[in-house]
Amino acid sequence: MLPPAAASPGTRPTVYRHRIATRLWHWVNAIAIFVLLGSGLTILNAHPHLYWGVYGANFDHAWLHTPHWPSYLTIPASYNLAIARRWHLSFALIFAFSLLFLIIASLLNRHFQRDLRLRARDFRGGVLWHDFKEHLALRFHDPKNPQAYNVFQKLSYALVIFVLIPLMILTGLAMSPGMNAGWPWLLDLFGGRQSARSIHFIAAAGLVAFTIVHLALVILAGPFNEVRSMITGRWTVPPEGEI
Repeated sequence: MLPPAAASPGTRPTVYRHRIATRLWHWVNAIAIFVLLGSGLTILNAHPHLYWGVYGANFDHAWLHTPHWPSYLTIPASYNLAIARRWHLSFALIFAFSLLFLIIASLLNRHFQRDLRLRARDFRGGVLWHDFKEHLALRFHDPKNPQAYNVFQKLSYALVIFVLIPLMILTGLAMSPGMNAGWPWLLDLFGGRQSARSIHFIAAAGLVAFTIVHLALVILAGPFNEVRSMITGRWTVPPEGEI
């Protein structure tokens, strides 16, 4: 448990909530995801159809036809597939190595074990129902232990860190012809390049959905306090009726 900071008379207490490794990863990852999504949409515009299997072409049956993404959402704004691929591959390396950095740092400082470990009691119906009702009431923190993560936070962060981001990295590698020569098993793992491309898109959509919900909850929980805690590490405990 991270120690609380001393509070001055008449002020609310603060707790040291986010270690520097978590904060660095958060902001680097935010920039990387922004660039990857924008450049990925440009790449998708080149062939906006998704398939399952090995091949995939204009005459194959696509399971999804995506819309043409407007220039204000793409990187670069003007259609340039070569530049979009350069941006995408460059920030994919940052994306992958930042996850490796987070995993190593979080194992060393016990962030995963302390804050994100899911226990059997977290999945009891009463616990899940209580946390669900608290979210509906816009109370996101336990007044008895305000810096602790609730079960929905643990589940969402675990899904992002251990499922969605690794899927993005592995399917991205599977789509690379250069990697297929050395790691042919990776392409087989996802059932072909087109299946890997579809899973890559689904994982990206999952990250977008998480980001939208995350930003909405930050706004509802108090954006100044939440953003400041991700910059300085220190989070001011709100009054009991507001948490």
